[in-house]
Amino acid sequence: MSDPITRMDSRFSDPEGEATPWGESRQVLEDAELFWISTVRSDDRPHVTPLVAVWMDNALFFCTGETEQKAVNLLSNPSVVLTTGQNSWSEGLDVMVEGVARQVQDTSTLRRVAEVWTTKWDGRWIYHVGEDCFFHHEGDESTQERVNVYKVTPTKVFAFAKGTFSHTRHNF
Repeated sequence: MSDPITRMDSRFSDPEGEATPWGESRQVLEDAELFWISTVRSDDRPHVTPLVAVWMDNALFFCTGETEQKAVNLLSNPSVVLTTGQNSWSEGLDVMVEGVARQVQDTSTLRRVAEVWTTKWDGRWIYHVGEDCFFHHEGDESTQERVNVYKVTPTKVFAFAKGTFSHTRHNF
């Protein structure tokens, strides 16, 4: 993936605001411990919930149990927004990733994602790789709930800088 086209939207930015460089937005995605995922229910109502995710290979990866609401929503509409940032008004950078969540079933990719997850979380989040999903524990997979893994390759990323406000759009 090449770097996106980056533009600041002056309508939502301070006159002295500057576009947030892609590298800075990407660093927020790499470092974030918590994201909020927005999905759409089959009756078109929104659903938002927190989750952890990891940035790898120019995409965000997250996981969810098959019966969780977000997983059910993704069956009928795979479009998502993942949001991270700070809940303060005067400082920080909030970043939103728009894209389509695609289930990852390739064992080698799952292994790499599990390694990134373990490393990022210093062993606090450990997933065991099954044939086409994660499991929380080692052992008999038939007694455990599957944890499906999804990859979101950004179509666009928004970065909202606070303090000196700027609204940046990264198009891929």
